Amino acid sequence: MLNWSISGKTKLCGVIGDPIEHSMSPVMYNAAFIELRLNYIYVPFKVRKEDLSKAIEGVRALNIKGLNVTIPHKIAVTQFLDELDPLAENIGAVNTIVNNDGILKGYNTDALGFLQTLLEKGIELKGEKVVILGAGGASRAISFLLAQRGANLLILNRTLDKAKECADRVSNVFQREVKALALNRQNLIRALKEADILVNTTNVGMSPNTETTLVTSDLIKPHLIVFDIVYNPIKTKLLMEADKAGAQTISGAEMLVWQGALAFEKWTTLKAPIELMRKKVINELERREN
Repeated sequence: MLNWSISGKTKLCGVIGDPIEHSMSPVMYNAAFIELRLNYIYVPFKVRKEDLSKAIEGVRALNIKGLNVTIPHKIAVTQFLDELDPLAENIGAVNTIVNNDGILKGYNTDALGFLQTLLEKGIELKGEKVVILGAGGASRAISFLLAQRGANLLILNRTLDKAKECADRVSNVFQREVKALALNRQNLIRALKEADILVNTTNVGMSPNTETTLVTSDLIKPHLIVFDIVYNPIKTKLLMEADKAGAQTISGAEMLVWQGALAFEKWTTLKAPIELMRKKVINELERREN
């Protein structure tokens, strides 16, 4: 229940993406706003690729305080913003926008949200062999963070050119080799034999297509850590396959909460109620699965 009435003083935040119906962000952010008695409200906006520039102009015109950016806009949106945070500029992808009196600045909280999730679980990255599935905006952020922390990276994507582009970007920043291969079963078999960590940054397995996975249990070794950034459902088909193989699993819901808390703090300048946000996300995901 809101602690205030929606009025001309209410600040609007939201998320743009396509699809957007599955988003947990409204549940998470609105609970946080209510908890801290902030006159904010958060809504999802379905925005097609061809309408992205108009949507960003609408942020200025409607004085929307902040936005999250999700699939498929994280890379393309950078060209329509006034400023980029240095981390977002290096990554080349944005998942959070702050509107400062019509000046739109892009940030990337995916990278730090991913890192916080691993640190919370005591997972170190230096020297680890990490296989990343996908080469979109989330992959760029995660690859950048992993390279920064000293991991050895291999990026697999169905379109090889995109995998190479992502790998080259990270290689150029850190002056270290990042490998890229086409995403197919043969390459997966070879890659996962040596891997310590597997990260899925694609939307494969996301609701409503919950029975799909890029990797099956026969390819997963028990020592592997499997991190699926898909958060709806909590236990994706990939994570079920990893469980079957005896591997450690990490749900995308954890990363969602951490990156969300960081975005919340940029919009409000207040510390996010992260435990409440986590509870609301998990409860809502469980409700939708029942």
